[in-house]
This record gives sequence, structure tokens and C-alpha cells, in this order.
Amino acid sequence: MSGGTFVGMPAFPEAAREAVGDRTLRANLRHATHTIRDKRARAVAELADWAELREAGKRIKDHTLRHLDRYLVQLEESVVRAGGTVHWAVDADEANRIVADLVKATGETEVVKVKSMATQEIGLNEALEAEGIHAYETDLAELIVQLGEDRPSHILVPAIHRNRAEIRDIFREKMGSWGRPAPEGLNDVPAELAEAARLHLREKFLRAKVGVSGANFMVAETGTLVVVESEGNGRMCLTLPETLISVVGIEKVVPAWRDLEVFLQTLPRSSTAERMNPYTSMWTGTTGQDGPSAFHLVLLDNGRTDTLADEVGRQALRCIRCSACLNVCPVYERAGGHAYGSVYPGPIGAILSPQLRGTGSEIDASLPYASSLCGACYEVCPVAIDIPEVLVHLRERVVQGGEVTRRGVKVTLKPAKGHAAERAAMRAAGLAFARPGALRLGQRLASRTRRLHPRTLPGPGRAWSATRNLPKVPAEPFRDWWQRTHGGTTEGNGK
Repeated sequence: MSGGTFVGMPAFPEAAREAVGDRTLRANLRHATHTIRDKRARAVAELADWAELREAGKRIKDHTLRHLDRYLVQLEESVVRAGGTVHWAVDADEANRIVADLVKATGETEVVKVKSMATQEIGLNEALEAEGIHAYETDLAELIVQLGEDRPSHILVPAIHRNRAEIRDIFREKMGSWGRPAPEGLNDVPAELAEAARLHLREKFLRAKVGVSGANFMVAETGTLVVVESEGNGRMCLTLPETLISVVGIEKVVPAWRDLEVFLQTLPRSSTAERMNPYTSMWTGTTGQDGPSAFHLVLLDNGRTDTLADEVGRQALRCIRCSACLNVCPVYERAGGHAYGSVYPGPIGAILSPQLRGTGSEIDASLPYASSLCGACYEVCPVAIDIPEVLVHLRERVVQGGEVTRRGVKVTLKPAKGHAAERAAMRAAGLAFARPGALRLGQRLASRTRRLHPRTLPGPGRAWSATRNLPKVPAEPFRDWWQRTHGGTTEGNGK
């Protein structure tokens, strides 16, 4: 992985075409996403004030993003006052260098990790490996992905593309080379798979001197970090090692302790369909008596400040990584997460990755089109991110080019290749809609020549019409029908 992009990945349409042909993958995804979203719907329905909580989460996030500079400074002061050390990383390379140097300073060559999207985004495991440091994933799904030399395909359930039989085979074949081997005769019963993982990981928890985590939230007024999880592995990583290093995106800060009340209700219901997370771990600096004796917080930018500069696109930074949008997306359900070429798959990945990384690559230029714009993602988002709006906004950027901010500098993007016909069609439509006479003439001409219209579009439009029926042009334009039936008046009664 490089810069958050899976090396060698093609653009989304090509990757998705291959994934859709995998029947096992489609069956795994369909079963998992339908199960999760049905449970989520029931959990959300239990709260009569869900709409109010959703609006509150949106407003808290928007307020924080508007004043992010102030809250980040307050967070740093609070963490330092509590005995922690704060490091600022402008990009992935700087963050990886900071973490590697901190681990090497301890003299250790192993770390245990809590599931973290931020560390996946920067490719931390690979960077540590290059420095002779081995990072062990301890989340069950992340363990499956790591042992299988695979890539995560879901924000919440990284191994959602695997079924129980595949997981059993991975454990049997790979566990022994990473530590304690799988028990003899291991079958695919979920409880036995979980027990095999527990035994395998327990020795790593007890041996590790350094833990690496992310955080779901950071509280500016107290310097408190919060990790919510379902397995307990996170708490082991956060409390047993002598040194704890947390890599967190700068957008994860919230102003005050009371703000957690909203998110600790909406996040578990939207992600795991639980009323509350089984494990909610909070820590503030160091105590000198319990937990790690050294705490380091690495605040990660890596494109977030540039995203914040976009008035439409910045709402993506509200995301609390619940994955609800993935579970309702018809495109994700069929294509899977790997097709997105990023650690952030699904609808949120289609708007977040092109902003964090830019739209210069073939992958990132294609992601805003990885959607049917059905709006289901917006309906379930617990912080009301209007993902379809941002998708359309990013499509415009890809097609038209224009100015964006990168590292605080205005950069002019050239229009993407392959969209010449689309740009020409939009310009023609703009000219016609601005001239009522020309629009009326065009409508009449289209109606009178409708018998000659092709069944499919030519050129670049062929891919679109290959799976859709072109709408039939009516025999009479609406304007002519209205004039004939209503005498040219604007009132339905003919007066």
C-alpha cells in the first residue's frame, strides 16, 4: 500500500466488474450486510429521539470543524497537562516516522495494535516492518486479514468478504507461523474460531511492551481519548503495555465531555446495532500507577486540512466510522470493499478518499462515480452527511477541473481524460436551457424524429445504455400539449 492507495489497483469500474463475477464474494456480502442493517434498523427504532440525536451529532461536528484550530490547541494542552506527549504529523510519511522512532526508542521490536483506520490509511504496519518492527493486529477480523495476507474490505468488519470455512482454513495454515498455532481439528464453529484467536493473541498481549491504537473521539477540555470496541482486545492493548502510541485524525476531536453523550448513543446503534458498546475505554494521559507509563498522541492531518477548505466536501469529516452507509449501499453490496482501492470503502470512502488523496489518480477520479445516487447512505448516516451531494460535487471537480487546496496552496486541476463527451453534453444543455426558443425547437425536433432514435447510445454512452433502457421520447412536447389542452394559459381551468 502506498499513500493509502492499494498498489496495482485499477479504477473502480474495472475492479468492480471482476468482483461482481465472484459468486462467493457476493453471497458473503449480501448475507452480512443485510443482517447488520436489519439489526441496526431495529436498534435505531427503539429511540424516539433518534432524529434529534442525529441533528445534535451533526451540529457538534460542524461546530468543531469551524473552530478546529482552537480545539486542537486546547486538546494538546490538556494531554500534556495530564502527562502525555503530543506529536503533529502533516502526512503519512511523517506519522510513520514518528511512530517508528518512538518504538525504537523503547528498544522493542514488536507492537500490539487496536483496530485503527488511521494507521491503515498511512500504511503504518508496512512502515514499521521496513524498520524491523512487527505489528500484530489483535481485532479478530483484522487478525483474519493479516494472517490471510489480505486487505480489509469493510470499515467495521474488515473480513466481511470471508466465510467461516475460509477463516478456519486461514487459522489452520497461518497461525503457527505467527505464534501459537490453531488447535488440532479446528472446525468452523464461530465459538471455536474465536477461542483459537483468543489463545493465539493472549501470549502477545502478555508479552508486548508497546501498544498502538487510534481513537474514536478525543475530548479537548480534558485530553481524554476514547476507544469503543466489542471484543476486549482493545482494552488489553490500551492497559497492559508500558508505552501507548495513539495515531488519530485531527477531525476526531470534540469540544467537551458532555458531547460524548450523543455519540455514545448513535455510534453503537449505527455500527454494531447495540445499545452500547461492550467495551468503552477512556484514558487521560498517564497516572504513574496504572496503565502505560508513557503516552504519545500523534495528531494526523494527511489531507484533512485541505478537505476542510472545501465548503461542500468538508462534511465528510463529520464521519464517525460507523459503516452504516456501506451496509445499505447497493453498489458496495455487489462490488465489495476491495474494488474501492482504499482503506475507506463504500459511500463514505467514495467521498473521503478522493479528498484526502486528491483526484489525480485513476482510482480516485473514478470513486465519485461508484454510486447510484439512491440516497440510502444519507438516510442512515448518524451525523447526516449528505453523501450524494458530495459525490456530485466531486464528479464536477473530476470533469471540469478547477482549483483545490493542497498543503495550504491553491492547485489547479486539469479536467480528467475521458469526459470530453460529458462536458460537451453539459455545455449544450446549459446553452439550450438558457434559451427558451432553442429548447422548444429541440423538443419538437426530438418528438418528430423519435422513430429514428437508436436503442443504445453511441460512443462513451454505450456503457450506460448497455444495462438500461433509453427513455422513450413522447409524441408531443409538454409545452405543445399544454398549449393545445389549456389554450396557452398557465391556469388549469383555461381562464
